[in-house]
Amino acid sequence: MTTPIEEYAVLGDTETAALVSRAGSIDWLCLPRFDSSACFAALLGTPDHGRWLLGPVGQTTSTRKYVENSFVLETIHETDTGAVKVLDLMPLGDGRADIVRSVQGLHGTVTMQHEWVVRFDYGKVRPWVSHSTGHRLDGDVITAVAGPDMLVLRGSRLPRARGGRHVDEFEVEAGQTYTFSTTWFPSYEQVPPPLDIDSRIAETIRASNEWAAQCDYEGPYRELVMRSLLTLRAMTHSRFGGIVAAPTTSLPEDFGGERNWDYRYCWLRDASLTLEALLASGYVDEARLWRNWLLRAVAGDPEDLQIMYTINGSRRLPERTLDHLPGYAGSAPVRIGNGAVDQRQSDVLGEVMIALDEARAKGLEVSTQSWSMQRALVQNLARHWQEPDNGLWEIRGPLRHFTHSRVMVWAAFDRAVRGVEKWGLDGPVERWRDLRDQVRDEILSKGFNAERNTFTQHYDTTEVDASLLLIPLVGFLPPDDPRVIGTVAAIEADLMRGGFLLRYRTETGVDGLAGDEHPFLACSWWLVSAYAVCGQVEKARELMDRLVLLFNDVGLISEEYDPHGGRMVGNFPQAFSHLTFIGAAHALAEAERKGAATPGGELP
Repeated sequence: MTTPIEEYAVLGDTETAALVSRAGSIDWLCLPRFDSSACFAALLGTPDHGRWLLGPVGQTTSTRKYVENSFVLETIHETDTGAVKVLDLMPLGDGRADIVRSVQGLHGTVTMQHEWVVRFDYGKVRPWVSHSTGHRLDGDVITAVAGPDMLVLRGSRLPRARGGRHVDEFEVEAGQTYTFSTTWFPSYEQVPPPLDIDSRIAETIRASNEWAAQCDYEGPYRELVMRSLLTLRAMTHSRFGGIVAAPTTSLPEDFGGERNWDYRYCWLRDASLTLEALLASGYVDEARLWRNWLLRAVAGDPEDLQIMYTINGSRRLPERTLDHLPGYAGSAPVRIGNGAVDQRQSDVLGEVMIALDEARAKGLEVSTQSWSMQRALVQNLARHWQEPDNGLWEIRGPLRHFTHSRVMVWAAFDRAVRGVEKWGLDGPVERWRDLRDQVRDEILSKGFNAERNTFTQHYDTTEVDASLLLIPLVGFLPPDDPRVIGTVAAIEADLMRGGFLLRYRTETGVDGLAGDEHPFLACSWWLVSAYAVCGQVEKARELMDRLVLLFNDVGLISEEYDPHGGRMVGNFPQAFSHLTFIGAAHALAEAERKGAATPGGELP
């Protein structure tokens, strides 16, 4: 049986991440970084494609939580004979690539099963596995090596080889503790020394709590907002500065279908929106780290700007399929790389300019190199803004003049003008103002359907798109403009499914793909924000209360949700969902604050 997506928790060290099921199986792990090949890939196949299982035998009642503000996962397994506590983590801040697992007996006796199945190259390559003596501080260890990759398994009790796996069963009594660790390192290097596990657990929790203490958000849903901020931090590479959209690939948008994409890369759009969520919550250092990544990634000719890059800023991520993997719930093909890298998405620079403008407003010093880069990109946009594009949803059908893309082109010129007028930077402000006005006039003329009283998905349709909800949020029109109110109403009428919003209606064929998809959670949180800024606070709160019930038990959320099946869909955890939730919480808090400040407590 396929493990439901919501049954997974994430472990992370801010350089990569693992997915571990409630039953204790680590079914996905790429080492040493987010976009490396997986050594445990059972998530997209079977246990034979690699996993690390450490959990009770037989019927179990399991509850779990993260320890304080960390990604140290604590799971309590209760059986008919006793209970154990399992701690799972990837230690922070030591420059290593380790997973640590500790089993402690609480009462009675529990029989544990241990299975370590390593398969490099996304489950395809079976390594040479042997018992050996590791570091001079070690006793017996198990090593797995293939090509450039090597793993070492240490532990209180090591499993034994059986049929291409390493397996064991052992009993844990009250007061007993068993510890295990798996460490990746280049196969040409010496085996690294064992960890001081207790100190690494303590330091990981301390560092996580210290980071969380910088959060200045005090509005509604604070606990979930904090966990979402921590999740965004976990998907930000602490040395490179790149922010991945998700740590997974090919978790399907349509179970059994072809809408399966690799999200382990850095989209400029998603990263910019992540930055806005962090800045709004008090995190400025992250803005500096990401800006420096951006400068390295986009360095060169502005004509060569890509919409996404690898985690270290590299440009090449060609899309290919892994035919040896059957896919999650039989959803094939499994893809690595992303063909959308070559698309034209005219909205991207708008999101980048908005985020950098917000960073300046929050006190980030202006870098000469950064502003020079922004000027060059805006000047390049001035030469190409009238061209059609693929849009933010990475449409694989014909290029269109997408209204959202044009609104974000307007935003790019608008924030460039602000750079001169508000922040005193140099630039051809008269030309930028003129272009901003041209874009605005075109959108109001070609992107608005007066008969339906709504903005449209693109210039050649009467269909709507949830991205139009950003029109008041980026300042293109005020939230009380009748055209904004009409657009929100049209989106409600056309895109609601089971109480949540679709991105657009796939049956129009606009995206050039077969199959359907489920409500896209970021769109519902955009609707919360739109309700809030438009003064419909009661509707915003009602939708928000419904949405927060979708988070799993450890505060994580996927890309989409199937309201009929009651299950998560798409890559997980998804940065876009978490960051739009944070934005919605801020918008709702601000709307409620304004309402409370009005005589009688009513919104004006």
